[in-house]
Amino acid sequence: MADIAEFPMTDRYSRQTRFAPIGEAGQRKLAAATVLIVGVGALGASLAQHMVRAGVGEVRLVDRDFVEPSNLQRQMLFDEEDAIAVLPKAAAAANKLRKINSSVTVSAAVADVNASNIESLARGVNLVLDGTDNAATRLLLSDICFKQDIPFIYGGVAGAQGMQAVLIPGKTSCLRCLIGSEDSDSEGDTCDTVGVLAPAVEFIASLQAGEAVKWLSGNQAAIRGTWLSVDLWSFRLRESVLPQGNSHCAHCGLGHVRTAELIDEEADPTGEDAIGSTVLCGRDTVQVTLGRPLLLGDLEKSLGRRGCRLTVNRYLVKAELPSGEQLILFPDGRVLVQGTGDAENAIKLCKTYLMQG
Repeated sequence: MADIAEFPMTDRYSRQTRFAPIGEAGQRKLAAATVLIVGVGALGASLAQHMVRAGVGEVRLVDRDFVEPSNLQRQMLFDEEDAIAVLPKAAAAANKLRKINSSVTVSAAVADVNASNIESLARGVNLVLDGTDNAATRLLLSDICFKQDIPFIYGGVAGAQGMQAVLIPGKTSCLRCLIGSEDSDSEGDTCDTVGVLAPAVEFIASLQAGEAVKWLSGNQAAIRGTWLSVDLWSFRLRESVLPQGNSHCAHCGLGHVRTAELIDEEADPTGEDAIGSTVLCGRDTVQVTLGRPLLLGDLEKSLGRRGCRLTVNRYLVKAELPSGEQLILFPDGRVLVQGTGDAENAIKLCKTYLMQG
């Protein structure tokens, strides 16, 4: 029996190439394209599946989190086995995507996207797709896209409501000019406060994926050019034309980001370890950044001796503490502390269990 990877493009993508705006020429452009998807949760998992099924040549996935049972309600690439094994989302998604289309190059990075790595992650891509859940990361993605002249396909969902837009350097405003700073409330509710409806996620992801296929297949003139807001529950749609770049903005006005604005604020210029923390959206979890790599093998033994119940795979160590909290350790120096929304308490737990004895 023939390997499906050997099937001609006309078989695998026949229904797509019969769509006149794409055709075989557009399919070849898709096969030559590279996309970066940041965040492989609800939006990102759906986006990744669309890109791989459409035949985009290279799909890069980046996510800092792991699969949990609460994800399965809306994150369509994952199953119960992924949650039981505590697999990182990027790795679990890549495993599934390679089975969907073995002709696509799928790479997975289990990492926190920040100012120190975003430039290298985005290098050489044709599009950046937003699968994130927080304003700070979205703004960073917008910054690097406008610096490197890469279209940024924004999307966000909370409850039954969502927003979507394609931000194009040299043509539209950047995200900072549209929503303000990461401390503003411009994005409104979050999944942490109002929950999230899975069909609303799929609706926004479909809008994002459709715009991505337009751009990558050579149909840039068909890009919608609007900021779209939708309430799927009451089914209300609202569109507004995206403004041009702001001449006074260091991002969409000058076409690049000031070097100083890409400095990681959590980095310690002395070279010494620095501890930072971020409260994550959607659950009682704090991400603690220890500023140094973690030797998971040694910590696994240490935590076991201290009475912690452990789950271990090739990517991480999950430790259930006697006090009820959970520490999920990654080799890059990140720790997800579950069971608390208090950053100070999360840091204290990390110091107690990972930096003593």
